[in-house]
Amino acid sequence: MERCASDTEADEQQKPLLRRRQEVPRAPACGSSRYGLALLSCYGFFVVYSLRVNLSVAMVDMLNNTQQSSGNHSGSVCPSHDTHQRPKHNHSANVYNWDSATQGWILGSFFYGYILTQIPGGYLAGRCGAKWLMGFGILGTVLFTLLTPVAADLGASYLIVVRVLEGIGEGVTFPAMYTMWAAWAPPLERSRLLTISYIGAQLGTVVALPLSGEICFYWGWPYVFYVFGAIGLAWFFLWAFFAFDSPSSHPRISEQERLYITNSLKNELSTSAGYIPWRAIVTSTPLLAIVVAHFSYNWSFYTLLTLLPTYMNDILGFSIQHNGFLSALPYVGCALMAVLSGQVADYLRETCLYRTVVVRKSFSLIGMIGPAVFLVAAGYTGCNYSLAVTFLTISSALGGVSASGFNINHLDIAPSYAGILLGITNTFATIPGMVGPVIARALTQNNTIAEWQTVFYIAAAINVFGALFYTVFGRGAVQPWAVPAFYSHGD
Repeated sequence: MERCASDTEADEQQKPLLRRRQEVPRAPACGSSRYGLALLSCYGFFVVYSLRVNLSVAMVDMLNNTQQSSGNHSGSVCPSHDTHQRPKHNHSANVYNWDSATQGWILGSFFYGYILTQIPGGYLAGRCGAKWLMGFGILGTVLFTLLTPVAADLGASYLIVVRVLEGIGEGVTFPAMYTMWAAWAPPLERSRLLTISYIGAQLGTVVALPLSGEICFYWGWPYVFYVFGAIGLAWFFLWAFFAFDSPSSHPRISEQERLYITNSLKNELSTSAGYIPWRAIVTSTPLLAIVVAHFSYNWSFYTLLTLLPTYMNDILGFSIQHNGFLSALPYVGCALMAVLSGQVADYLRETCLYRTVVVRKSFSLIGMIGPAVFLVAAGYTGCNYSLAVTFLTISSALGGVSASGFNINHLDIAPSYAGILLGITNTFATIPGMVGPVIARALTQNNTIAEWQTVFYIAAAINVFGALFYTVFGRGAVQPWAVPAFYSHGD
């Protein structure tokens, strides 16, 4: 059985630690290395998500549908929206006769590779260094992205293989970055730094969806992969020169900032780097709570991420040019709420002295139940385009609040093993990306509003269950097995 202190007991035990943190002089944020890393990793996650979602828009233009040849879509449930005549030169790009089932497998194939490197990524980041693991992981994804048009011409099976290989490369990114933040993020700045870092995922989605639509409209779908591949190459060179695994290995960090970070973390990070308490980790109830919440949230997130352009096209009748922009709107709200929630969460913990567990659970409830309500509501808007887009935007925006909820909780309960914990939770949270698009396309073969309502209901129900489970079993304190004192008892 796992030795697990209650949050009240843990808070009492950590009061001396909190006082010691407050005595450490804080290094300024402006021009600091830790915020520089946050911005650079933000750019990295921008690349990660732009490479992940660009196929969702390009897929609309890759299909052999003669009804779209004029730039309009006349086969949608709702009346189509007129748009300008498309330039004729982009019709030189090949199109394919992929049925609904094949589309689902192509859209979900990325996650079959992504799930393979989650736990190995967390382990290797701790043993071999997170900087180069993340750098080469994204570089591999970039190179396979550039090969996507060639793979599509060879056939759907080749495209699926390329997408699986892209997923393998990206699978190490989140565990590697969590490992870096375990060494870089002072405890009372975690919400701020991590939300700045991971807002790149939202920004990548926000930029990639509309830009992919414009690229498809004016140049043709192959250039979607060339443009974003080039952006990814630029990031790799910046990362190689300016990112470092820890403050102690950074050649240009100020001594004040280095001492501030290391002193604030010295009582939380385990000194037994070679020992990993696997039994305690896999039997940890607080970790199970994060797993369930992460899985549940990602079901609705990946449903929208991969299929929202299809919904905009098949149901609401938006053309390829408008599709990307409207599909991106929900993620604009999500990005803004993620950053705002990070500021509020740290303010509540540091200034108002709210317990960490209260903040994490409150933000998770808002960030999971709120999206479920508005996702279901979006299915009942019919052809009211404005209301549908509004509800989907609100749903995704509220989801951004969870960035300061369960999503950061790995660093709260076991900062020494944050990368491994993230690898474990993200492994289970990848399953919705694998099966969600396949199930959704299987349920929407006739593309009726009623079929899509079923898809939204399933996602909402899973979201609510995850929020309630995390509320009951989630914890906010460092677990006994994750601190140096645990090993002094001979375990």
